[in-house]
Amino acid sequence: MTVQPLQRRLKSTLTIIRAGVPVILITRASFAFPVKLKEYAVNKLFPIILTDNGSEFSNPKEIEYRGKYPYSRTNVFYCNPGAPYQKGSCEVNHELIRRILPKGSSFDDLTQKDIFLMMNHINSYKRKKLNNRSPYDAFSFYYGEDLLKRLGCSPVAAENIILKPKLLKK
Repeated sequence: MTVQPLQRRLKSTLTIIRAGVPVILITRASFAFPVKLKEYAVNKLFPIILTDNGSEFSNPKEIEYRGKYPYSRTNVFYCNPGAPYQKGSCEVNHELIRRILPKGSSFDDLTQKDIFLMMNHINSYKRKKLNNRSPYDAFSFYYGEDLLKRLGCSPVAAENIILKPKLLKK
């Protein structure tokens, strides 16, 4: 899971990637999941969070323990400084995000609807690493399409995928 801080640090964009199946989930609220998943579901889907050492992750207990449940919902581990290769799936997805929102673009005006649109196009893009299947298809195979729908994901037909800034032009 990684967070891309915004200029004013009032909002963050949280990017969550399930290890082994690089489906990307993006939400505007820091450390909140896109839907109300039961705590045990969060623990099963995201037992480990691997992140960089950014200030937005300075309180791992806030991420690991949430709500009224007395047990850890996940475990946070940090990559070594200057070692983005330790979280390769995140970096690949960030590159795809940057195709749509080039470096220097502001996230401030994005709505959650815009973010879901971007997420759905990225998740529908087929990957060689997944035997030319999309992250959406791979995640659906392991966890079911119903869970993807609850997470705000929808498939985009291959011929309709746009990974360019024009995707979010209004």
